[in-house]
Amino acid sequence: MNIAASPLIQTYIQTPNAAARPHSDARAWATAQDFEAQFMSTMAQSMFEGVKTDETFGGGQGEDMFRSLLIEQYGQQMSKAGGVGIADKIYGEILKLQEQAQ
Repeated sequence: MNIAASPLIQTYIQTPNAAARPHSDARAWATAQDFEAQFMSTMAQSMFEGVKTDETFGGGQGEDMFRSLLIEQYGQQMSKAGGVGIADKIYGEILKLQEQAQ
């Protein structure tokens, strides 16, 4: 079975991710991406709570301190890569609120 030939996969491949689309309000888009990155970091944090450290090369206070920074970077990179679509929704809501305020 050729997975790449699947209509769902083709739609995903042909649809540019949110980070690649132009946005009229760069500040609002950055805020929406920051929100999504924070959400993704929080989600990844709960996933990593169950991961045990390697006793040979890992563990200790150093790993405890830097794991949160690593997870934060994971969240930011996932958001930049398109995330899960939260940034698009938040961006739309920010624009709606700005229009209502005018």
